[in-house]
Amino acid sequence: MQNKKILVTGGAGYIGSHTVVELFNAGYTPIIIDNFSNSEQDVMIGINTILKTEIKWYEGDCRDIDYLNKIILLEKDIEGVIHFAASKAVGESVEDPLEYYDNNIGSLITLLQAMKKAVINNIVFSSSCTVYGQAKKLPVTENTPILPAESPYGNTKQISEEILCDVSNAESDFNAVSLRYFNPIGAHPTSLIGELPIGVPSNLVPFITQTAAGLREKLIVFGDDYDTEDGTCIRDFIHVIDLAKAHVKALDALFGGKLTGSSVLNCGTGQGNTVLQLIKSFEKVAGTKLNYEIGPRRSGDIEAIYADVKRAEKLLDWKTELSLDQALEDAFNWQNALKK
Repeated sequence: MQNKKILVTGGAGYIGSHTVVELFNAGYTPIIIDNFSNSEQDVMIGINTILKTEIKWYEGDCRDIDYLNKIILLEKDIEGVIHFAASKAVGESVEDPLEYYDNNIGSLITLLQAMKKAVINNIVFSSSCTVYGQAKKLPVTENTPILPAESPYGNTKQISEEILCDVSNAESDFNAVSLRYFNPIGAHPTSLIGELPIGVPSNLVPFITQTAAGLREKLIVFGDDYDTEDGTCIRDFIHVIDLAKAHVKALDALFGGKLTGSSVLNCGTGQGNTVLQLIKSFEKVAGTKLNYEIGPRRSGDIEAIYADVKRAEKLLDWKTELSLDQALEDAFNWQNALKK
């Protein structure tokens, strides 16, 4: 298992960069492709500084089949792929669905064609808890019915999972693990890499940290009239490093023959927190009051979701280790480091 080359698409992104670090620490050799549409090339400096080595990277778009074929041929002996490259904002997908279908579905199809040509048979795919829509029963398990997606983004993840399942059914040697992320937050404890949204953040925690740092005037909490403890949405917030380690464990399971065909696994903490609970936790670790106000609900948002993670814990021999407070402290330290 040591020194296997792993192609990491979108490897300079938020989850991708942390996973590259964990891959290297676990003995894999990550090779990054990223078009830097939602990340900065400076991320590579952070990764290399943490690892004290140069990680190889290429700038390119996963929808370009000729480019993908060229890189895979150039690198030789790539044995697995982790596919992060995708557009990922729920609200944005509602406003611009065509871009989301083109980028998210198109890049996966092109990548699978390139993998088939090069006989690369193992892939870990970034899926999402949005595939569940608003589940009738919580926590959601991998057997929870897949309801119609609440957003084009969620629909791209549903379709992508179906594509991977169809390919694995058609090709007996092809294995895919779709990790259904819940809500990744936090940053590397070195504050050298973290969530770096381009423009206005679409995710909650970077908006919180930017507001606390004075970059945003205030945070709008989208709705306080949901049927929850305090009226705000419930989410399962997982530290990005715990999530990154799940990708490494998924590769281990693929290469070890523990997972074959097409598998789906929840990646969360198994615990739900409301938006206001998250804000209170942040105020505690940051030692500051956050300027926020309640606004109307946001299109595409669901009321509540959190994970049953027993299957991932068993099949991947993986468990989350980092707390909500730790994730928020790491996220704020990262935000403060950006100002220096």
